[in-house]
Amino acid sequence: MRGTLPPLATSGTWVTNGAGQVVLLHGLNEVYKIAPYTPAASGFGDDDAAFLAANGFNVVRLGIIWGAIEPEPGVFDSDYLDSIEQTVQTLAAHGIHTVLDMHQDNYSEAFQGEGAPDWATQDGGLPNPSNGFPGNYFTNPAQWNAWDMFWDNASAPDGLGLSDHFALTWQQVASRFSGNTDIIGYEIINEPWPGSQWLRAALGNDFFGRQQLTPLYNQVIAAIRSADPTTTVYIEPPNPGVSEIPMVLSLHVSLGPVDDPDTVLSYHGYCGGLTPICGFIADRMGTAAKRYAARHDMPAMLTEFGATDDLTILAREMSGAQDRLLGWIEWAYSGVGDVTGSPDIEWLVRDPGKAPVGDNVDAAKLALLAQPYPQLVSGIPQSWSFTDGTMRLRYSTRKADGTGDFAPGSQTVISVPEIAFPAGYSVAVTGGHVVSVPGAPVLLVASDAGAKTVEVVVTGVAARTPAGTGGDAIG
Repeated sequence: MRGTLPPLATSGTWVTNGAGQVVLLHGLNEVYKIAPYTPAASGFGDDDAAFLAANGFNVVRLGIIWGAIEPEPGVFDSDYLDSIEQTVQTLAAHGIHTVLDMHQDNYSEAFQGEGAPDWATQDGGLPNPSNGFPGNYFTNPAQWNAWDMFWDNASAPDGLGLSDHFALTWQQVASRFSGNTDIIGYEIINEPWPGSQWLRAALGNDFFGRQQLTPLYNQVIAAIRSADPTTTVYIEPPNPGVSEIPMVLSLHVSLGPVDDPDTVLSYHGYCGGLTPICGFIADRMGTAAKRYAARHDMPAMLTEFGATDDLTILAREMSGAQDRLLGWIEWAYSGVGDVTGSPDIEWLVRDPGKAPVGDNVDAAKLALLAQPYPQLVSGIPQSWSFTDGTMRLRYSTRKADGTGDFAPGSQTVISVPEIAFPAGYSVAVTGGHVVSVPGAPVLLVASDAGAKTVEVVVTGVAARTPAGTGGDAIG
């Protein structure tokens, strides 16, 4: 095995580690969408990983680009994967897991996006208007044709099918990273688009999701498993936009079953500017994702939301997952190189090439995202929240795999970043006791003998008032 972090897998509807503890993941997306398509080229490096870890984040969804991996049919760029591996190592050195995300937007650069290589882009000679992102998804016949050819496995220049090439690309990636425990997931394709069938899909027709997208997932997973038998795979319903209507109106995820027991449902939860009903949309999408995941005995995770500096929208989108005990990964760490996003407002760190301090950090966004939360639970989370400066957590001591209870003294790890409790915090525990030192940035709670449930309340301490200013100092 390679890597420095313990391996993670799935156990029913939870992500777990080798000790059977439930792992909750909070983090950021980092995708560099222009040549050379490596996060390192954006300036992302050790200081960024240290910043993320210091604020309690434990996962990054790291973008990789098909066109960069396979620039010519059957030719794979090992130097590109070397750079990706270096970034994975940098994150792991600070305790941060990586989900590798085969990212695309607008299919390829031919349609003002990124993703597929030019040789895999078949526009059929159709009109190719320049309506940007996401406009080209809904208005560009050439892009629709490119997607249709991909789903139909049309022949590439070497005679092999396009989706066959895509599966072989994933096989190369899996072969390269097999056994690297720092990588906890392979997300097969970001925001798969139905091509010319998009309107049918948006109105709830399941043909694309069940008859084209799910078979692709099964094909790619088989290719991955031929090289890597253990790393979790992440699957996503049709997107962008076309999954929201079925999920919101009918609580329905347009996917069939996949043929792998170690799978996570990845879903995106954007409100699309509909601020007055953003909370409703986020709640319905979270419920739909959790319902599909429970039906198929897998975890669900919100792997994109945000892309905004509107904290009201951000909080409501985040709550759609968090209120259902689902992990989340916000978009985005940086907007540098984001040719299809909102680079001026989506960033947490404006320029990863500079130190993440001062006005290079969106302090208000950081304060919202860097909330205290349980990272490792020796049991099954039942509820947790962070409201008005107080975090509440309740968990049973049962093991997620159903094999009994955790032994007394088993520890739960809670991130309590300084930005959430700048003057410190106090802790009250029922059914357990604190074993970390006072004021530690990571709170450790051990269960008591006989406890079936543990409850933890972490409350921020009021800031000290300097002597002579008329306030009451804390002794």
